[in-house]
Amino acid sequence: MEKFYVNKDIYIYPESYKKLIELNLVDFDVWYLIESGQATRRYYDLKERYPNRNLIPFARRDDNDDIACFEVGKGSKVQLIHDFTSEGFEQKKEFNDFWEWFDFVIKEMIDYNRSQDIE
Repeated sequence: MEKFYVNKDIYIYPESYKKLIELNLVDFDVWYLIESGQATRRYYDLKERYPNRNLIPFARRDDNDDIACFEVGKGSKVQLIHDFTSEGFEQKKEFNDFWEWFDFVIKEMIDYNRSQDIE
């Protein structure tokens, strides 16, 4: 997925995101990249819940309602959104770029698996 169509506008995904797709790195245990159909559905759901934002979802966490999004007008920054909360309370974190988000996800995957080893 290289482009996301937002009404008449086109959002171009950053090269860093495209690199993960190219390498088929899409599943990180608790986090995974979502396919285009799911991204489109989630885009419209997010637009309904948070009408003042233009969030382009690309990943979700499997064990809660966290999703990762690009936001139109914010360059390559990644927004960590806790979906299904009241408008104004959805923002959990902002990452400077995709690689910073990816580093966070890998650390979460490691922490999750370490906790599973202990049990």
